[in-house]
Amino acid sequence: MSHVFPRQPLSPPVTAVAAEGCYLIDEAGKRYLDGSGGAAVSCLGHADPEIIEAIQKQAAQLAFAHTGFFTSQPAEELAELLIRHAPAPLDRVYFVSGGSEAVEAAIKLARQYHLERGAPERTHLIARRQSYHGNTLGALAAGGNAWRRAPFEPLLTEVHHIAPCYAYAEGGEHETPEVYGVRAAQELEEEILRLGPDKVMAFIAEPVVGATLGAVPAVEGYFRRVREICSRYGVLLILDEVMCGMGRTGHLFACDADGVAPDILCIAKGLGAGYQPIGAMLCSDHIYRTVRDGSGFFQHGHTYVGHPVACAAGLAVLRALLDRDLIARVQAKGEALTHALENRFGQHPHIGDIRGRGLFLGLEFVADRSTKAPFDPELNIAGRLKKAAFNAGLICYPMQGTRDGRRGDHVLLAPPFVIEDTQIVELVEKLETALADVLPVS
Repeated sequence: MSHVFPRQPLSPPVTAVAAEGCYLIDEAGKRYLDGSGGAAVSCLGHADPEIIEAIQKQAAQLAFAHTGFFTSQPAEELAELLIRHAPAPLDRVYFVSGGSEAVEAAIKLARQYHLERGAPERTHLIARRQSYHGNTLGALAAGGNAWRRAPFEPLLTEVHHIAPCYAYAEGGEHETPEVYGVRAAQELEEEILRLGPDKVMAFIAEPVVGATLGAVPAVEGYFRRVREICSRYGVLLILDEVMCGMGRTGHLFACDADGVAPDILCIAKGLGAGYQPIGAMLCSDHIYRTVRDGSGFFQHGHTYVGHPVACAAGLAVLRALLDRDLIARVQAKGEALTHALENRFGQHPHIGDIRGRGLFLGLEFVADRSTKAPFDPELNIAGRLKKAAFNAGLICYPMQGTRDGRRGDHVLLAPPFVIEDTQIVELVEKLETALADVLPVS
């Protein structure tokens, strides 16, 4: 009898015993193609010898040194390499253990920055509906997914939510993507003015929305307009790249595709590639100096901030992404997977949209393609698809509530960057098998 508290107590998980490349293996020897990298985590695949060696060496040399007293060489080298490739004006890196912690740090830094510069009235945070920023209370409050928020609503701080940039469901029938993008971004300015232009501290958004929308990128020009609005009103722009960053979209930093630079940026998942728990918050030199030259103390912290073994793993992962030219590979394999999905499912009567960037792709399921009407939530399309795909030997990331937190279903695909063409074929075939079981077509 297990004493582990599983995510779903009524559906105990299968025991994984090994992994290699794009596959995980259970105790019965069954192999599963990791079509979502777990949760867009395993960008290098499993059992990469270089990453394992880096972890082993660091653990033998220095496993832990509390950052209240020490820094470490892996942390210094990883921060330097990140900033060398990050969009300006990002200049400082604060290491944490995962995405939720990175977002918590970003929100708290935004608040403290305004305090340090003598603007304590800036207390409001704006985010977007159908966003996901993590499961700790601050990050959950920032998230705009109604289903995830509902049980904990009484505990959440007030965050103001505007519409996402979700052209498939919210764009006008005769509206160009550019016009829609301006209209969607304009909601941010309207909300800032409603709250008071001197009362808003930050706006947080995912460049490509992952878990709760299914790989939805913003339309061309949306984030440039958002950047202009934030700069005009002195509002910090926080970009959450926990899921879509670190090469996943075909750019090391997802915001590069949109031609914008944030004031604060959050990364995790692909930074550790599943080999160690690690995340990071990057901020501009101006924000850092405001704190340094003010109180001189960022009033925040966790025990495992800057953990040497985690940083050694992150450094090895980042070097692998750069030295093996994996960003270009993501672009090529992402194009191949997109074409394979479009060829197989482009005319499927219950697939309304195939979208995403790089190896970060989503398929949205609809009851009616012509009206884009979602399925009745009681049908549990996403849950059934996850089970059917797992039975077929495919790990993918289906989610319910795509439209509003309750209605709508999608599946997220985010395979390792090392995926081969034969495995792309395997992924599409196994997904088709699962879809035939859940959404049979006569």
